[in-house]
Amino acid sequence: MRLKIAVLSRNFSTTGGGAERYAVAVAEQLALRHEVHVFTQHAGNVLPGVTFHPVALPLRRPRWINQLYFATATWWATRRGFDVVHSHENTWHGAVQTVHVLPVKHNLFHGKRGLALALRWLKVVTSPRLVVYLWLESRRYAPLAQRRVVLTSQALRQDFVAAYPKAGALTAVIAPGVAAVTGPCTAAQKLQARATLGLPAQGRGLLLVGNDLRKKGLPTLLQALVGMPDDVWLAVVGQSRQLADMRALAQRLGLGQRVWFVGALSDMDQAYRAADCLVHPTLEDTYAMVVLEAMAHGLPVVVSAARWCGIAADLHDGVQALLLHKPDDALALHLTLGRLLTSTELVSTLSQQGQFFASNKTWVDVASAYESIYCHLENDLLTA
Repeated sequence: MRLKIAVLSRNFSTTGGGAERYAVAVAEQLALRHEVHVFTQHAGNVLPGVTFHPVALPLRRPRWINQLYFATATWWATRRGFDVVHSHENTWHGAVQTVHVLPVKHNLFHGKRGLALALRWLKVVTSPRLVVYLWLESRRYAPLAQRRVVLTSQALRQDFVAAYPKAGALTAVIAPGVAAVTGPCTAAQKLQARATLGLPAQGRGLLLVGNDLRKKGLPTLLQALVGMPDDVWLAVVGQSRQLADMRALAQRLGLGQRVWFVGALSDMDQAYRAADCLVHPTLEDTYAMVVLEAMAHGLPVVVSAARWCGIAADLHDGVQALLLHKPDDALALHLTLGRLLTSTELVSTLSQQGQFFASNKTWVDVASAYESIYCHLENDLLTA
């Protein structure tokens, strides 16, 4: 059955972050078999077979007003003529809602009791921003028969259901995938990638990817880099408002000549080819798609344990990755990296097992899972 699908994503771009790259990859696969229309305020990636509908951006700030505007504009534009409306945004409409981040309600109220809870409610009622976000979220996750809520990891689903228990029956988990498992690159490809990105041709390259560099653990990684062999350097990929602070920290630690800030990349393949290891000491990630992608490129991975990173719940320490049980502990990270950089056997194990793990998670399978949800919704409508 060929469906007409509306996809809602304010920033439809592979440079935006994991959530945005997920939306692009799913739309690309769906367009092979369906009529896909993307409603966006920024089309960073133009896909063949996809129709783009620009949504105005009257105000960049404050963001909550733009969020409300985008929800209203896309509701008006998609209220008729589509078989499925699939939203990656905090909107009150859309039969399929893909959730990439922790709910606002969870972030505000989880673990709060007594006076702390009362003070948090006081903060909410005096903030138009929080009122709008919570209202949109409550409408988005209303337990409607013709709605499905897709979470990108099992850990995120658990937190979601704790915040919105009535929506629990609507949920499914569809984790990210990869386009292909290419495995390790050749020495020539590595040199070419490093030259393209302006990185050192020699030495052992660590890679960190993220836009929120503090949350992704860059300060801890910089501290862990102190005292490591001189041939070990770090490439940082992402666009961040914290860039100046991170550069200054690297300078204070005496790492100015060993840390390279590459900026945002539309093609992450070059970064994975240039590196020898992905380091992801994140303090909060509902999944961490970069970990899966690095594995597909044969890179050994050091990543925070499941408490901080969703993908780690599916990994075994020392098999598919090295897990950090204290991702903010610079000494522990330093020792873990030292263990990796001095053991070719460990590198080989992590590379092989990581590729096998990634081979079972493809965007083709992700798109098929969504098609199954769409078809169930269509069937429910026909029998209603």
